[in-house]
Amino acid sequence: MRIGIFLVVAQFPGQDAGRVLADAVELVVAAEEAGFDDAWIAEHHFMSYGVCPSAVTLAAVAIGRTSAIGVGTAVSVLSTQHPVALAEQAAMLHHLSGGRFTLGVGRGGPWVDLEVFGTGLEKFERGFGESLDVLLAALSRERVSAEGEFFRFREVPVVPSARLRPVVACTSEATVALAADRGLPMLLGMHVDDREKAAVVDAYEARRGAPEAGHVAAAVGYVADSTARAVRELKETMPRWLEPGLAGYVPVDDRARPPRDIGKYVDFLTRVHPVGSAEHCVESILRTASVTGIAHLILMVEGLGDQRRTLENIRRLGAEVLPRVRPAAASR
Repeated sequence: MRIGIFLVVAQFPGQDAGRVLADAVELVVAAEEAGFDDAWIAEHHFMSYGVCPSAVTLAAVAIGRTSAIGVGTAVSVLSTQHPVALAEQAAMLHHLSGGRFTLGVGRGGPWVDLEVFGTGLEKFERGFGESLDVLLAALSRERVSAEGEFFRFREVPVVPSARLRPVVACTSEATVALAADRGLPMLLGMHVDDREKAAVVDAYEARRGAPEAGHVAAAVGYVADSTARAVRELKETMPRWLEPGLAGYVPVDDRARPPRDIGKYVDFLTRVHPVGSAEHCVESILRTASVTGIAHLILMVEGLGDQRRTLENIRRLGAEVLPRVRPAAASR
């Protein structure tokens, strides 16, 4: 099994965004010291839910501060960027990290980002497949050109070039189909449980006609002296982040923003993910791997909203959970 951390780069009330970004780098360093395989960084715009607007930039800083841990984006939003520009940045990080970088991309959402960056709603709704194909061409060839609906440009050399296979965040049937058709691994979010993840994997394999070993699943991860204590503490802290944070999703048009009952959402997250004693976390991780067939989990460790406690969480997960998960998974 591979176990990583997942950094939303969450800003809790009263925190400075610049300090949160600097703290995120320290969390990656701590994860390397604790024995995690990788660290994945999310990208968000104009909101406190996550204050990292460029996952590749923060990944570059984290790569420069570490020597062994893998670093990935979860995800870079492809709908608001030019795919060739993103491919160039990914190739740079691949070479500068000695192959430690993984590019994760996603469609994003129908948010005001599309207006601000000028990419528009049509490209989000109909152009993700084309964007993905241009990205893949730029990550697999020495030269790239495009003659599509959203991208039309003459052939140019890709400098620097790199052979990279991105991971695709999948939250809809359409995106699952795009990933399967291109043979790309999926990143499945923490908002769905093991059975839902398993169903998505089944749909992917039915479409592709073959299994895929590279899928990644996100989950909340927090270890405490008891499961009751872990659940209680996250239920006390996470709503302070999620209430204002999720309100930052502003639609680009007049569509209604999907409502979210924060209390029920936190209850779901603490119930289905590895949140609890070390024993409970081990059982939860192994259950996810067994039910979904996904052997790469990334744990969102920031739910406490306090840097000192988050560092302690990473260290305890590394000392009390990771050594017991890997041998157990290997023996199955």
